[in-house]
Amino acid sequence: MTNFIPPDVKNFVTWDYLVFAALFLISSGIGVFFAVKDRKKTTSGDFLVGGRQMTCGPVALSLTASFMSAVTVLGTPAEVYRHGSAFILFFIAYTFVIIFTSELFLPVFYRSGITSTYEYLELRFNKPVRIAATLIYIVQTILYTGVVVYAPALALNQVTGFNLWGSVFATGIVCTFYCTLGGLKAVVWTDAFQLVVMLTGFLTVLIQGTLKNGGFTNIWENAGNGSRLTIFDFDLDPLRRHTFWTIAVGGTFTWLGIYGVNQSTIQRCISCKTELHAKLALYLNLVGLWAILVCAVLCGLVMYSHFRSCDPWTAGFISAPDQLMPYFVMIIFSSTPGLPGLFVACAFSGTLSTVAASINALATVTSEDLVKNCFPDLSERVSTWISKGLCIVFGVICTSMAVAASLMGGVVQASLSIHGMCGGPMLGLFTLGIIFPWTTWKGACGGLLTGITLAFWVGIGAFVYPAPSSKSLPLHLSTAGCIANNTETVATMMPTVPPIRPHLADTWYSLSYLYYSAVGCLGCIMAGLLISFVTGPNKGEDIKPMLIRPICNVFCFWSHKCKTFWWCGVDQEDNKAFHEEFSNEQLKDLSEKADANNILKNGLNRAVHSHLPGYNPCEKSYTNPSVERESHF
Repeated sequence: MTNFIPPDVKNFVTWDYLVFAALFLISSGIGVFFAVKDRKKTTSGDFLVGGRQMTCGPVALSLTASFMSAVTVLGTPAEVYRHGSAFILFFIAYTFVIIFTSELFLPVFYRSGITSTYEYLELRFNKPVRIAATLIYIVQTILYTGVVVYAPALALNQVTGFNLWGSVFATGIVCTFYCTLGGLKAVVWTDAFQLVVMLTGFLTVLIQGTLKNGGFTNIWENAGNGSRLTIFDFDLDPLRRHTFWTIAVGGTFTWLGIYGVNQSTIQRCISCKTELHAKLALYLNLVGLWAILVCAVLCGLVMYSHFRSCDPWTAGFISAPDQLMPYFVMIIFSSTPGLPGLFVACAFSGTLSTVAASINALATVTSEDLVKNCFPDLSERVSTWISKGLCIVFGVICTSMAVAASLMGGVVQASLSIHGMCGGPMLGLFTLGIIFPWTTWKGACGGLLTGITLAFWVGIGAFVYPAPSSKSLPLHLSTAGCIANNTETVATMMPTVPPIRPHLADTWYSLSYLYYSAVGCLGCIMAGLLISFVTGPNKGEDIKPMLIRPICNVFCFWSHKCKTFWWCGVDQEDNKAFHEEFSNEQLKDLSEKADANNILKNGLNRAVHSHLPGYNPCEKSYTNPSVERESHF
């Protein structure tokens, strides 16, 4: 069968605009609702972490929506279309990431009672480490948000003819509006609604695309004939763009930097009313990640079946691979008004959720780590208004960054490269603090600097000297069936002299982008440990046991002597004995007495820091302070 792909597709009609506009109106309406509902709650804790009384359901939906953005909706199907189904192996990476986050990082952050994850770095090391990490996170998030704002704007421009930057501007205004009005609660509940829109859009495309292409059996057969079903490639070459190892190992490092220590994730987890709810939110979120990954991969296979004999990108019908998905949607729904608008709403849902979460997280870390450090005596009312003002500022900055994102190439690789270059060293820094008790502040600073240097060295080098096409292995795409372009045009070009490439361009700079995070993380850990031992390792007497979670608890379970050695002098038994001796009511009384003496900060009594207040022996979980108690801190 020959597939004729017309060079022009229809633009939006009235129904499409109505469906699309409904998304913006409902999202804004949720922000207004929570602004009115919580108008009497004026503390920054209410605004930034929802009063720490959220439940696992909406938080799980919010996490899934935020990190499965338009990058996934547009980029993943295009990746599968061009490179095959190996992308499905990310389900392995997602699984390891959620396990490590919920069992290793989350308990430390949750029990610390912190609002900003970087506050942990001051408790564990010192203030300069905290400030440095905060600034790196701000840069990382602004860059990443620029990519996810630009991606759906590109889709909208392709399918409707809307002004590209007008779309970017509209996205920024809506996100900033409901984030500023409703705070974290508005972000979480809007994300939950937007996830439903995303799944509905994906399923609609899958059903219609399958019907248009002869059923799933035919699609599967076409994908197999086109080598799109080759998943397991165990080549150990780290220069290959996607293999089993780059996705399973490199993907785990990359996404662990996104999930395990990222303020946007941890902020929503610590907003849960108990640690158990926070862990459940992460595991429920894993199911959502799997579902959207499967939908995106299947959409890529359906799209390949439709375009297998006429690739619109090679034929020149579109200008970038990331436009494949919206182009495909406008073709299969050409006679169904409203459904193209649903798909574009699907892409924008991912963007709105991601951008709103990023703006909220940026406002949180700036308020907690920078503003309150400079002005510690601010009232709660002033702190809340400053947080809202920061939401507006970062909304403008993130929207403006979309201009730079237009120069970064494919949205999937661009977004994950940013996370790898910044997130990897940050992951290494938190790992040094949590897993290795002997790490000193000097080791933390040196490790962070080393990790950032290595990650940016390879990342920027790859941008300047792109890897040879032989390592990215794009699969064959045909234009033989393009009737509108069936006469091949042979371009007469003057012979060009190949650019001079340094030796590192075909080795170090050609490293798979999924390994950027691993390079930064491992470089940070190794340098940090080395510097700590050279300058004198931390003996552990001054480290609170709630700030560390040594891995020896797993690998040295048979030997109490080994555990004691690896804890480096930290009195881990004190924590255990405390919970056996005191009930939860006694813990509350102890915290209230400490509050009366004005020595309670960030939900923790520094006089009994090692005793981890908030433990509920009946639920065998840790409970966040109530809204009333938090307002006193």
